[in-house]
Amino acid sequence: MSEAIILDGVSIHLPDQERAVLSEVSLSVPEGELALVVGRTGSGKSTLLGAMCGRVPHFTGGNLAGRVLVDGRDTREHRPRDLADVVGVVGQNPLAGFVTDTVDEELAYAMEQLGLSPSVMRKRVEETLDVLGIADLRGAPLRELSGGQQQRVAIGSVLTAHPRILLLDEPTSALDPTGAEEVLATITRLVHDLGVTVVVAEHRIERVLHYADLVIHIGDGQVDVGTPAEIMRSSQVAPPVVELGRLALWSPLPLSVRDARRLARTNPLPLAAVAPTAPANLPQAAAILQAEGVTVRYAGGLVAVADVSLTLERGSVTALMGRNGCGKSSLLWALQGTGTRSSGSVLIGTGPTSVDPARLAPAERRRRIGLVPQTASDLLYLDSVGAELAVADRESQAAAGTAARLLNRLAPGIDEAQHPRDLSEGQQLALVLAVQLCAGPEVILLDEPTRGLDYAGKEALAGVLHDLAEEGRSVLVSTHDVEFVAECADRVMVMASGEIVADGPTAQIVVSSPAYAPQVAKILGGDYLTVAQVHEAIALSVAQVRESSTGAAP
Repeated sequence: MSEAIILDGVSIHLPDQERAVLSEVSLSVPEGELALVVGRTGSGKSTLLGAMCGRVPHFTGGNLAGRVLVDGRDTREHRPRDLADVVGVVGQNPLAGFVTDTVDEELAYAMEQLGLSPSVMRKRVEETLDVLGIADLRGAPLRELSGGQQQRVAIGSVLTAHPRILLLDEPTSALDPTGAEEVLATITRLVHDLGVTVVVAEHRIERVLHYADLVIHIGDGQVDVGTPAEIMRSSQVAPPVVELGRLALWSPLPLSVRDARRLARTNPLPLAAVAPTAPANLPQAAAILQAEGVTVRYAGGLVAVADVSLTLERGSVTALMGRNGCGKSSLLWALQGTGTRSSGSVLIGTGPTSVDPARLAPAERRRRIGLVPQTASDLLYLDSVGAELAVADRESQAAAGTAARLLNRLAPGIDEAQHPRDLSEGQQLALVLAVQLCAGPEVILLDEPTRGLDYAGKEALAGVLHDLAEEGRSVLVSTHDVEFVAECADRVMVMASGEIVADGPTAQIVVSSPAYAPQVAKILGGDYLTVAQVHEAIALSVAQVRESSTGAAP
């Protein structure tokens, strides 16, 4: 088996950074294999992919020592345009990579640059529309699509060129569970049936791990390569199924829910015969935001939100879930006050102080209700991280360093001298979250806040949201991340076709849905949603055994 990608002694220094992003990296990816790149947020995953397609250092600047061979071509001698016939790249932000206006034009663009005939282009466009399940979006304007729909189109625009090597940076981050499975099934078919070499950098490891042939782990600038089972034994980042396997000391370490179920039957966990501890931030009775009959209608008669009524309570973290394009983002913007609202009412606060957010001045609105959009970088406009943090403190009338402390909790180690546009997607998100939270709004709306965040970052974010809830604030999180919902939310609302079709406690809603059930619930049943809950139940069980055997209190 020949090697599709070879890195030999590669070290990468990016501009204005003292430390190397990657140091003395040597690895190879065989033809027709699916390689999964994992690591903490900002560890260098995107930089590694950039080196594999020639963007680093040709576009990014900086210095690359060593040698990178892609399909036998040395990236020192071949710029990205010279590799376009063999390497397809899908970045973290699909909208930033679009060059046309509509879906079918975008799918055809790469083939036009390669000089393919119109008949071949038409055939491949139709095939790709069907494979990705986006045929109904054929002539849709790209900027009117949801984030998940844009992600599928971005992947499709690369697939139409039939590359031999495919590099994907966070390909499922904006997709609902069903959409992610469809995309990954498509990628797997490319690997198995057509022999395409695929390298995927992904934080949602639980979605991809069982498809991977090898895993590339990046930590502290160093890279380890091995089989999924080898790397997951000591990986800094691991999905719940692996964490559960580590906790249970299962061998071999499970990489999928099916593997873990088998091990759970033959090696059952000593769980206490009690329900896990309920979340500390149970909703209180006092409402902080009330919406009645909210409808969002766009040009052409598209109804994105249809007569939605809801109440957000103080001290609650609520998750808003649903398939891509169901209206979640439109609802958040309508609630926040700057988005389209065709009819209905929204009031924030109680009694005589209640007010429609749409009537507030921008500064006051930010103190009452904050929103972090899907594309967090839209809110970054200064030339350094430190400048963004300082302005956030000043505009929020917060003590100096407040925003910086929030940022360090979400994504530690970011250099304040860096330009915000040079940060990874996850680091940009953490920065915008810190800026928005610095104002201390009563209601916080988050649209896909876990995109680009590793498991530690998501755990930190969940901790921040719990703290906000305990302070009496209300948080509404639109997300496809079922594991994050299991960890942080005490209530779940599910949208479909612009309507709220389910609303209830987290365990009740997610466990009853095959698409939204977290890995631990699929393995052990609906009593446990997270590894932390299982750990607590095991500790309680051990304490009970000790108490019964000694007659003493634990």
